[in-house]
Amino acid sequence: MKIKDHFLTQEEFEIIETNTKGVYKTSPIPSDISKYYESEDYISHHQDSGSLKEKLYKFLQSFNLQYKKTILLDRINKGSRVLDYGCGAGEFVKYIETNFITYGFEPDKDARNAAQNKISKAVILDNIQSIEDNSLDAVTLWHVFEHIENQDEMLEIFNKKLKEKGLLIIAVPNPTSYDAQHYKEFWAAYDVPRHIYHFSKKGMENLIANKPNWKLRKIKPLVLDSYYISMLSEKYKKSSLFWIKAAIYGTISNVKAVFSNEFSSLIYIIEKR
Repeated sequence: MKIKDHFLTQEEFEIIETNTKGVYKTSPIPSDISKYYESEDYISHHQDSGSLKEKLYKFLQSFNLQYKKTILLDRINKGSRVLDYGCGAGEFVKYIETNFITYGFEPDKDARNAAQNKISKAVILDNIQSIEDNSLDAVTLWHVFEHIENQDEMLEIFNKKLKEKGLLIIAVPNPTSYDAQHYKEFWAAYDVPRHIYHFSKKGMENLIANKPNWKLRKIKPLVLDSYYISMLSEKYKKSSLFWIKAAIYGTISNVKAVFSNEFSSLIYIIEKR
């Protein structure tokens, strides 16, 4: 499938299946991918622009933050050590820092500084090797794993940093969801080339099954993602009344997913063996 970078450059990329069935990769990966992040709109999630899109994002984000924190609180004790990998401007780190001993890793300097200015107790890092081995109770990646090219290497590092039976929590878009099938090449969550990998539900299950140091424990939905992704997809299509259409197709996607479990985004709760 050929997909345009609708967000920024309008360049065209191809999505091809990898050796792991159900896992796909963007091709080609630009040698200087950092320039594809260089847009004020891309960091609008971290700054209050006052736009209608930003207000919608913040509204949905408030529900998602609580939902994500509940996932942790249901599985690890308060005071546990949690690393949010790819923490951006630190919204989740800030939200959980009163419940856990919290670390955030962020490679982008501007986002890292924004995170540092928000938090009061958490520690923001630019290198996770400073974290002691076998010391973390959980590592979270909220829509980050799809951006990582050296995934095998990073999975080994996460495994090394986690305690025995520590949790790796990965949230990624699902290209076999109804909204992905409906919007096809306009589906905003392809987000090429920033999203290097694309994981169907079966693809992520296959990926983890091939890793002897990990065990997939649970899959949970991110129900609200279908609305935001549908809204962006409608905008890429230059649709009129895109808010209404996004609400309709986001709802259809969630209703269908109740029966198929193919939600727009999925959270994989994985345990270190």
